[in-house]
Amino acid sequence: MRLSEQLQHEQTTASIAAECTLLMDRQVSAKSGISGLALKAAYSVVKGVSADYIPGAIQRLLPEAISALDPMWDQGIQAGDPVTHLTQNSDLTADTILSVTDAKIQRTSNGLICSSYNKLRKSVKGDIVAAVPGLAQILGKHANP
Repeated sequence: MRLSEQLQHEQTTASIAAECTLLMDRQVSAKSGISGLALKAAYSVVKGVSADYIPGAIQRLLPEAISALDPMWDQGIQAGDPVTHLTQNSDLTADTILSVTDAKIQRTSNGLICSSYNKLRKSVKGDIVAAVPGLAQILGKHANP
């Protein structure tokens, strides 16, 4: 069964979104320096839209992101461990996720969100790459490889 089929239930995606929100919160709070301040400021703006905006946005992105990750997850199953496969291919995993968020942001009508995303887009890939091991663990926790 494909990853997207296993994780399609609303309760599962809500749990994954909550765990991913905590992962993002930890990553953003660990940032330092000028770029860290910029990221924290942008993240604060996005969180200020509403208290549940981040988990809601993640939950809305999950179906597309998980479908995009299906081929990599399947390759990982063939290799024996999809969590390790995503982690070992964190650059490609990040590009796959960012392709989904890029497409989604192009369709948004919220100028504030779009502007914040576009300002940080080039620098955020490294943060996504760094988050891949945590994301892979979260997906592995909810899937049956």
